[in-house]
Amino acid sequence: MATLIKTTQDGRKLEVVGLAIMLGGRLETDELIEVKNHPYRRAILAAVPEATHMAGRVPLTREEAKLVVAALHKAEADMLGSPAAIHERFRIAAMRKAHEQGIE
Repeated sequence: MATLIKTTQDGRKLEVVGLAIMLGGRLETDELIEVKNHPYRRAILAAVPEATHMAGRVPLTREEAKLVVAALHKAEADMLGSPAAIHERFRIAAMRKAHEQGIE
C-alpha cells in the first residue's frame, strides 16, 4: 500500500511503498538525508528554504519528512511481523550458517 507524501510541481507523486520512496512510480531512494548533513545544503536551502530533509532529489519540509518516517516505520513493522518475512529471515540465516561451515 502506498502512502502519498506530496505531489511535485511537475505532477509526479512522491510515495512511500514498503521500504522504498518512489517518485512517479520509480524508485527514488530508501532513506532520508537531513539537509544540514547534505553535501549541497547551501544550494538546497537557497532554492527551498523550508526544506529540512531530502528524499533523493526531492526536498521535504519537516512535516513531510515525519510522514515519510512514519510510513517507513509502519512498513518495517508490518514486514517484521509477516510470516513470509520471518521465513525468509530464517532461510537467509540458514544459508549464511551453511556458507560459514563450507556447505554450499
